[in-house]
Amino acid sequence: MSKRKQKGSVGLIAIILLLSALLIGVTAASLITISSNENLSEEEIQEIVDNAVDEITTYIQIKDVIGKYYGEPPQQRIEKIAVMITPLISQEIDISSLKIKFSSQDSLHFLSYDYKVDKIGSNPLFEHYLWEDLSDLSFGLIVIYDKDNSIKDFNTFNKNSDVAYIIINLPQEYHMKKGDEILATLFPSTGIERSIYLQAPLPMRNIVNLVE
Repeated sequence: MSKRKQKGSVGLIAIILLLSALLIGVTAASLITISSNENLSEEEIQEIVDNAVDEITTYIQIKDVIGKYYGEPPQQRIEKIAVMITPLISQEIDISSLKIKFSSQDSLHFLSYDYKVDKIGSNPLFEHYLWEDLSDLSFGLIVIYDKDNSIKDFNTFNKNSDVAYIIINLPQEYHMKKGDEILATLFPSTGIERSIYLQAPLPMRNIVNLVE
């Protein structure tokens, strides 16, 4: 990564954290005002503030979304996708409770974690053996970097340096040809949900980016 991109990423994280701190402060101030009118207890106020903090500190960043075309022209279809994720800050995030919603014009499905996880090793990403082990309507994890093995051993991201790909064998009704779109939404057990539009580009090569 270039120094310019590194500075940009650090600056973005700093802005998000600053806005988060301001949001928590505003939330707390608002709750104090509300509590005087609604007779909220200190425990109720603390619970609401704690929930606001959880929403921010368990934020999952999506760094990259790629797919792979299979078949011959003009029948090529994307059958596999991989979503690179990492925590915004160092905080324990239990990935086992993550749900992923896929929706298109005609279908809507929820995918669950299949507890299939391993390091990338020397394997090409889309040829890793885990793809063959995934059950229907599920996803696994291929770990790119995890110094203390928290992802593989405990299904938990605990450092902002942890990086893994969510891997998904697309159900047949979601196989994507050029121009097709899917709305994917990540629902962590705590934290802010993330929605992204995936769009299949011109199949000039087999492995393609699905988000501009």
